[in-house]
Amino acid sequence: MVVVAIFVLYFGLNFLKGIDIFSPISYYYATYENVGGLVSSSPVFVKGFKVGQVEAVKYDFSKDVPFVVKISVSKDIQLPKGAKIELFDDGLMGGKAIQLVFDPINASQAMYTPGDTVASQVGTGLMAQISGDLMPKIESISNQADSLLRSVRTVVEGEQLSNSLVSIEKTTSDLAVTSAQLKKLMSNDMPEIMSNVHDITGDFKKVSGNLEKIDFAATIESVNHTIANLNLITDKINNNEGSLGLLVNDKSLYVNLNSTVSSADKLLVDLKQNPKRYVHFSLFGSKTK
Repeated sequence: MVVVAIFVLYFGLNFLKGIDIFSPISYYYATYENVGGLVSSSPVFVKGFKVGQVEAVKYDFSKDVPFVVKISVSKDIQLPKGAKIELFDDGLMGGKAIQLVFDPINASQAMYTPGDTVASQVGTGLMAQISGDLMPKIESISNQADSLLRSVRTVVEGEQLSNSLVSIEKTTSDLAVTSAQLKKLMSNDMPEIMSNVHDITGDFKKVSGNLEKIDFAATIESVNHTIANLNLITDKINNNEGSLGLLVNDKSLYVNLNSTVSSADKLLVDLKQNPKRYVHFSLFGSKTK
């Protein structure tokens, strides 16, 4: 029972540590200046697949590279020369793990012997990768935000904004005055205007009623009769019919009138120059010539 208990205890502890005591394993070593929180029982991966764990982390601060990490991997995992044991971040919480980095295709035929010290390296952490990707963008955004804040500050502290606010305040005041005047107009003048409009509408209605009573047919017939008479008179004038036609179209009448006017003009001139020829006035009488 004691032997069985000891076996169960040993098997249980190794099981909790993730060690399969029934599978053959190989041990390898790697040295680091800083393990960044790596502890025993941390997993060992090959391309994301767990193949072992960290057995122990030993340190000797008298050396330049003080930490020695012992890992165990399955016996069937053989490390070719050129492979490296890499320490990397396992998740966002800051945990550390080990992964074996090698290229099986290009690997040389020489293999590490279990118990050898393999070359080590520290991989770029997940947070470092995120920081490396985000920092340039964050810096660019920060510069743009700073430029935007400078522009906003310039606008806020400038005179143009103050003038605009003054103009807006004045416009608001004018709108308030206009609104008051419009309210007064609507309450006082608008009823009178509507009354006048009502009266005008009534007058238009009366005019419309009077227009309906007019006999437009008789009026148009009278206008057509008048136009026909005018056309008849015009035709008679143009055809030398009647006195007006003869007066307008007879040239001799114009010549005779012109001659008569000329003779009358000469007579008046002679009468003015020799009045005694035409008028005789004497108190005692005179001889008749």
